[in-house]
Amino acid sequence: MKVNVKRLQRDFDNIAQFGQLANGGVTRLAFSQADLQARTYLKQVMVELKLEVYIDAFGNMRGRREGQLSLPPVVIGSHLDTVPDGGHYDGVVGLIGALEVIRVLNNNKIITPRPIEIINFSCEESSRFRAGTLGSKVLIGKITKEALKQLADKDGISLYEALEKSGFNPEDIDNSRIYPGEIFAFIEMHIEQGPVLEQEKHHVGIVTAIAAPTRYKVIIEGRADHSGNTPMYMRKDALTAASELILGVEEIAKNQAGEKTVGTVGYIYAQPGAMNVVPGRVELGIDIRDINMEDKKSAVGKVIKLISDIQERREIIINYEQLSDEEPVVLSEKVIKTIEEEAKTQNLSYKIMPSGAGHDAMYMANVTDVGMIFIPSIGGVSHNINEYSRMEDVAKGTELLLGATLKLTQEECDS
Repeated sequence: MKVNVKRLQRDFDNIAQFGQLANGGVTRLAFSQADLQARTYLKQVMVELKLEVYIDAFGNMRGRREGQLSLPPVVIGSHLDTVPDGGHYDGVVGLIGALEVIRVLNNNKIITPRPIEIINFSCEESSRFRAGTLGSKVLIGKITKEALKQLADKDGISLYEALEKSGFNPEDIDNSRIYPGEIFAFIEMHIEQGPVLEQEKHHVGIVTAIAAPTRYKVIIEGRADHSGNTPMYMRKDALTAASELILGVEEIAKNQAGEKTVGTVGYIYAQPGAMNVVPGRVELGIDIRDINMEDKKSAVGKVIKLISDIQERREIIINYEQLSDEEPVVLSEKVIKTIEEEAKTQNLSYKIMPSGAGHDAMYMANVTDVGMIFIPSIGGVSHNINEYSRMEDVAKGTELLLGATLKLTQEECDS
């Protein structure tokens, strides 16, 4: 059994049109028109593949292929939504690979012992509502109706409102939950979003653990003043305070925390935003990640202390709000072993590695055994219009996904 590169490319090209930008990139924010169009396409393909499609109150879409036995399914998939001005591969490769797995099984008339499901998680990216992996969090009961009303985009549209506008039913969110035992295993195939696999010339990566973010929204309140008539020693410049904090985050993550700690200030807004006015207010977002919780806590503690020091020394006001504080996740030894054995069978060069980026897989680990397959990202570029992975590499990852999925569908089937 072989996957078909042309079919993978066709699905990729069809999805790429939804939210495509003139510069070659894509903006397909969660629950936007482009996202809803892509979902319609995905559902259509699932139906053509004779999958039973179910969409929950949060818009998570599952397509089920029945097996020989009435057992918990093996689930594969990823997400359709993107960051603004992003690339076409993040999330999508996991879905086109999952579709191709079903096509190969259908074409070869193979009925697996266990059912197989494809899943598209809603709102994986944090770009619109400043909170990510929301679809999987809904599935494990980590998101409440109240939270849906509190999370809002830059236009003030709440997640609750966006769901209603998209035709979903946020009032029924509690019924979207799944529980341990309902799913046998989950595998997510994804681009690496880093340079390691390409540089070390590996076909695939097999993920052992997923780093988790701690995120803060920070508001710095200084005083807006005339840039010409305000002496330097009398200024309360919110932007220079922010600059000190930004460089401090970099220094802490680089030299004062764990080996795998990373720190990012991903956005900054300065007001009033005029060249001849000392900035009086700044908002910025801090993201600290690690696969080791203690190292991450250490870095976060140092950042909080730095905020306090800057506030006292510069005599300005700095308020911060913790948006998330997630636990790093170790993936299933059983699934890792299954993927590794299949990689050896297929003579694939592989690397056992952690993921620095968060994925829905980390939350699915609360309810089932989870594994991840990485394929190379050319140049290590991601969340960027230049994001690129070779379709031949997608095909190799899909072959591995197919083999590992088949093996898992045959496990623990004795009744």
